[in-house]
Amino acid sequence: MRVGCPQRAAQDPWPTVAGAKVRQWRRRTFQAAFFTLFVLAPILDIFRFDLTTTHFVLFGQPWTLGIDALLRGEAGPREAAGNVILRGFLPVAGFVLLFGWVAWRWGRLYCGWLCPHFSVVELINGVMRRAIGRMSFWDRERLTPQRPDGRPAPVDPRWRWLIGPVAVGFAFLWAVVLLTYLLPPATIYAGLWHGDLTRNQALFIGVATALLSIEFLFARHLFCRFACAVGVFQSFVWMANRKAMVVHFDRAAARRCQGCANHCEDECPMRLKPRSIKRRMFTCTQCGRCLSACETVQAHRGQPSLLTWRRGRAALPESER
Repeated sequence: MRVGCPQRAAQDPWPTVAGAKVRQWRRRTFQAAFFTLFVLAPILDIFRFDLTTTHFVLFGQPWTLGIDALLRGEAGPREAAGNVILRGFLPVAGFVLLFGWVAWRWGRLYCGWLCPHFSVVELINGVMRRAIGRMSFWDRERLTPQRPDGRPAPVDPRWRWLIGPVAVGFAFLWAVVLLTYLLPPATIYAGLWHGDLTRNQALFIGVATALLSIEFLFARHLFCRFACAVGVFQSFVWMANRKAMVVHFDRAAARRCQGCANHCEDECPMRLKPRSIKRRMFTCTQCGRCLSACETVQAHRGQPSLLTWRRGRAALPESER
């Protein structure tokens, strides 16, 4: 006999196993699309900074502050000041305000749903879980050898041979892409193809690949949590809003966690404990993997999820504890 709560389940977004998969499928789609944009933006001249001409390129057009015209005597001080405000200050301020507004309402939404670095973090997490049963070399205990939907998650030592190549491969890709944001992409990719990069270009790619490889292998979670300026900015803005979207744990029904092997914690890419209060979830990326895990486990029992997203007044219990 199934024991459920149809009324409450109907109020819950994505209260089924299928719904949990839909959320993660959507998130993966956004991540893949943004990672593709991250790689192709310099190639398509959507956005980059060209060191050879010392100005930005935006949608194929040069984006300058108009200072050169002032130096050549083609524009007066007032016109030059207006250009700096219109082409420099206002776009930057507008972007920061928009980005801050999103963080104010939804937290580190960019990190969990778009960030190309976080996409690599999750990919390496998955490889390491298959290889050593942990998402990090620093985790003390192995994760549960079972997925939230009951499928086995066995450890296969052969996957260990993939950890290094995957980390170094993405580090190299990142290094090359970052360089194409600074120098003409055609020059960089042609240099790679023909093997005739300049000394400085090769040095940049080599050093960046080495540093990113170390970070991806040993410190990717620490970087996301404490060293990424974009992520920390979002976290501080999010913490300042007590009504911002937060993961809510139904403590009144906590007994239903019995029999679950902490799948919500195992699924968290940031190695957080989703059943904690907001201030202990300071670096939550709103990826929703903990919600999907809980929804899947509880759906098999005919129960609604214990973890849900809440915002507005409903978020206050987590924010004020």
